[in-house]
Amino acid sequence: MSAELRASHEDRDRVVEALGAAAGDGRLTADELDERVEAALVARTLGELAVLTADLPAEAGGTEAKDVVRIKQTGGSAERGDGWVVPRRLEIESSFGDVTLDFTRAVIGHAALRIDLDMGGGTLRLVTRPGVVVDTDSLVVEFARIKSRPSGPPDAPVVLRVEVVGRMSYGKVVVRPPRRRLFGGSQEG
Repeated sequence: MSAELRASHEDRDRVVEALGAAAGDGRLTADELDERVEAALVARTLGELAVLTADLPAEAGGTEAKDVVRIKQTGGSAERGDGWVVPRRLEIESSFGDVTLDFTRAVIGHAALRIDLDMGGGTLRLVTRPGVVVDTDSLVVEFARIKSRPSGPPDAPVVLRVEVVGRMSYGKVVVRPPRRRLFGGSQEG
């Protein structure tokens, strides 16, 4: 995430919830909680919010990131969206189906994610946010293509490095930022 980006009400609420959970776990004293919640409520940028939780483990409602998660499918679609907890390694085996991993509101508890891919006839879609860097250099591509668009400024601090390895045949890998909402309408993925 870029520290200069403006924080939304939702960003502030998420940090306040994380601080409350940390206090409930005994990681913060009551005074520390009060001080940090007050700072979160007046924070203007994502950088100001990030400082408030930098010394706390990344958790989502007490759910810690798993080491390995597997997605196996034929002819279907799988999606990980709001609030999913990013593991250290993700094994994807898919035939004639699509897999979408949306990192925009994911809970990131590790510095790196390795995706072991065995996919044919479908699309692997990675929706990124500033600070999520995707490396597809070790992916074997057979009658497939890779499309990649950066998300945010190139000097944004890296919060997650995603390495995609394995094989993609007769399909595509798409790395892109989230689509913008137009005039308050819904956002398509």
